[in-house]
Amino acid sequence: MTTSIKTPSDGKTLYGGVTSRRVTVRDLAAAKERGERWPMLTAYDALTSRIFDEAGIPVLLVGDSAANVVYGYDTTVPVTMDELVPLTAAVSRSTRRAMVVADLPFGAYQGSPQQALEAATRFMKEGRAQAVKLEGGHTVAHQVELLVSAGIPVMGHIGLTPQSVNTLGGYRVQGRGEAAAGLLKDAKELERAGAFSVVLECVPADLAAQITEQLGIPTIGIGAGPSTDAQVLVWQDMAGLSPKVAKFVKTYANLADTLREAASGFADEVVGGAFPEERHSYAG
Repeated sequence: MTTSIKTPSDGKTLYGGVTSRRVTVRDLAAAKERGERWPMLTAYDALTSRIFDEAGIPVLLVGDSAANVVYGYDTTVPVTMDELVPLTAAVSRSTRRAMVVADLPFGAYQGSPQQALEAATRFMKEGRAQAVKLEGGHTVAHQVELLVSAGIPVMGHIGLTPQSVNTLGGYRVQGRGEAAAGLLKDAKELERAGAFSVVLECVPADLAAQITEQLGIPTIGIGAGPSTDAQVLVWQDMAGLSPKVAKFVKTYANLADTLREAASGFADEVVGGAFPEERHSYAG
């Protein structure tokens, strides 16, 4: 069953708005000016990304979280461009409206701005992404500047940066106490460098509100409280597929039980001889 997007009369809202073209960075900037909040989800394959696109989700992130939910790694560090580019292409091919943002994986951009440009170019050309995301603040400002000057939109990511989990000492809230000033500075540096938005992950809600207020670009929260301009979740967490989720995750379905019941029902009918029936078979 296909869900139709309800388009407002002005056609401007990001969630369920314009359906005749891709969402762009200008649409996100306009939403910030209007004070409109919007949702973002991760996506990694054709079927689910098509569903999210039809549901009106304006931005889909092909996250390096694919390392965990697709490839079975313990962290996002091992996943490669060769593993992420095909996923990005699948999401891009199966969507018409959502902006597709590709995560640059660990080791693909930290070395130099030129390295970042080569990686981002591959995601734009082979993956058909409309933007890329990278982690870090002032340390990647030069990378952001070069990408933007080359015509590649960049989404920043600060706070808990999973690619740096080994130096952060684990998955912990960032920006408490004196560290808050550093995160605010990083956010402003990303904006100055030309990023069109910034993800705030696992930061105190009051700090996220402060950053959102002081930036002219949209903020996207994940474990950052209710005051950011947008919210993002890994779709498997949101839909109840992940066996363990963080405190900031709210599950909106229980697909794990649904799939388990479907698999068990199929298996029981095969073992018992109830499937396939005549209507599932072909005559000679």
